[in-house]
Formats: sequence, structure tokens, C-alpha cells
Amino acid sequence: MITVSVLYPNTEGEAFDMDYYVGKHIPMVQDKLGSALKSVKVEAGIAGGAPGAPAPFVAVAHLSFDSVEDFQNSFGPNAEEILADIPNYTAIPATFQVAEVKMG
Repeated sequence: MITVSVLYPNTEGEAFDMDYYVGKHIPMVQDKLGSALKSVKVEAGIAGGAPGAPAPFVAVAHLSFDSVEDFQNSFGPNAEEILADIPNYTAIPATFQVAEVKMG
């Protein structure tokens, strides 16, 4: 099992439309990636580790796949359309990480 994490840094002065992200973008991603996408979890950052500290990320999405190949084969043909939707909810550049799940 692998997880593809999409992290949006909490950037001062930049907006992030969580309603659009959860209500429109993520359902579109689920539709495009189909059965290769095993699960998706979206987190909205609310705080940092220290009292009163802001969250380091305004949003993080975790997408689970059986393998890197399943991710690549489902995302590749749909990447242009999925990435083209990003300006509809933010101008914050995302960081992507592909990780092998060791626990959970």
C-alpha cells in the first residue's frame, strides 16, 4: 500500500477554498482515478505543535493506492485535468509525497 500526500503550506495572504476542495475537487479526483484510488482523507490544518502556533499546512490530502504503478497509471492520463482545477480553490503551490505505508 502507498499513500500519495498532497500538502498545501499555510501561506500568509493566500486563500484556500476548503468547501470547493472537499465538495468539487476531491470528488472529481475520485471519479478520474476510479477503482485504483482505495481511499482518500482530507485534513484542514487548525494549529501547530506549540500553543498558539499556526498550522504549518492549510490542507493535506492523503490518497491510498495498492502500488506506485496503480497511482501512476490512474493519475497520468488525468493529470492535466486534475491539476488545471487547482486555481479554482487556491494559488498555493502544493508539495507531493509518495510514501510506502509501514503501519496503519
